[in-house]
Amino acid sequence: MWQTIVPAFLAGVLGVNAFPHFAKGMMGEEFPNVLGNAPVRNALAGASGLIMAVLLGYWADLPAHWWPGFAALCAGGLIMTVFHGMRGAFRWNERLGKPNPVPATVR
Repeated sequence: MWQTIVPAFLAGVLGVNAFPHFAKGMMGEEFPNVLGNAPVRNALAGASGLIMAVLLGYWADLPAHWWPGFAALCAGGLIMTVFHGMRGAFRWNERLGKPNPVPATVR
């Protein structure tokens, strides 16, 4: 069962984390990213994260243990949702000593 729970949890984390990077990159806006705040870098990081999430979800074999796998997927997604909701990406950039992009609402 752990072979389902761990990859499903990671798929939830990666999938939810990839979404804001992909969306901001596709809109041409900067967003905090370890590789750089540029929109193209965010779009590529988001697309890569979505691909990895799908592959992990496939590897998790969710039909084998659907209930624990679904719970792990949701838990991973919820953790990353809270992280981004609390502006964790901006805080992480500050800790790494990187400049933060100006939020779109301030412009």
